[in-house]
Amino acid sequence: MSDLRYDGKVAIVTGAGNGLGKCHALFLASRGAKVVVNDLGGAVDGTGSSDSAAQQVVDEIKAAGGEAVANFNSVSDRDSARAIIKTAMDNYGRVDILVNNAGILRDKSFKKMTDDEYQLVIDVHLMGTVWVCKAAWDIMNEQEYGRIINTTSAASFGNFGQTNYSGAKAGITGFSKSLAQEGARKNIKVNVLAPMARTRMTEELLGPMAKDLHPELVTPVVAYCAHEDCSVTGEVFSAGGGRIARIFWGVTPGFRKGDISGEDIRDNLEAIMDTSDMVVASSPTDEMAFLMSK
Repeated sequence: MSDLRYDGKVAIVTGAGNGLGKCHALFLASRGAKVVVNDLGGAVDGTGSSDSAAQQVVDEIKAAGGEAVANFNSVSDRDSARAIIKTAMDNYGRVDILVNNAGILRDKSFKKMTDDEYQLVIDVHLMGTVWVCKAAWDIMNEQEYGRIINTTSAASFGNFGQTNYSGAKAGITGFSKSLAQEGARKNIKVNVLAPMARTRMTEELLGPMAKDLHPELVTPVVAYCAHEDCSVTGEVFSAGGGRIARIFWGVTPGFRKGDISGEDIRDNLEAIMDTSDMVVASSPTDEMAFLMSK
């Protein structure tokens, strides 16, 4: 089988100055893509900024014979997001691949978390993904081609001290699934990556197992989902330590009674929670059809 290549394609990777984003950018460039390396250059908590991180990745790509340009805008507001896309259009004239990877952490229990600590994480992760996708959407529609990979997290299952981060990441999944449906007729495929890897953001959280979670073992999901041969859309892939898996939302058959009560729920909770005959729903219509079939 031939290698997955991206010759003639233009890719944007946000948060590409370090960690996963850097791995994604280096890989895409090594396989022929022209890459916009975006990174604000701030700390893990989102403070500060520097041009050095993104520029160093660009220099590394060019030294290896690839083509890339740096962008230093934040993803967290509409104008900055538009500037990221404008960098691609000004330099390369199109946008084929968008990898939304930029992120920060402001971990704290909900009781202790300030409004600003909550809002900033939502602005960077969820709204940053929305704004960059929005800025690229018309271009991809006109091209009738696009590949978008957004980044969620296992934290969307729920994680103590991360109500801001978990909420943002769960929002990204729902947003991406809807966007995938809207992009289908224009050959725009939108998939989601849930990475588990050793990065600046996760090294302390992962502890001893971080040594086996190399960022390079996550990038293959981007490699596939960014390629023109990608055959899926609206999917969520978990990746870490050399394992790739599917994450999905399931609906159980549940318990049904015409005149249902709270007491019925209490007395039939086991049946309601039973996942043995669940279905994977990709839209509200799927769940409604499942309900009607029962």
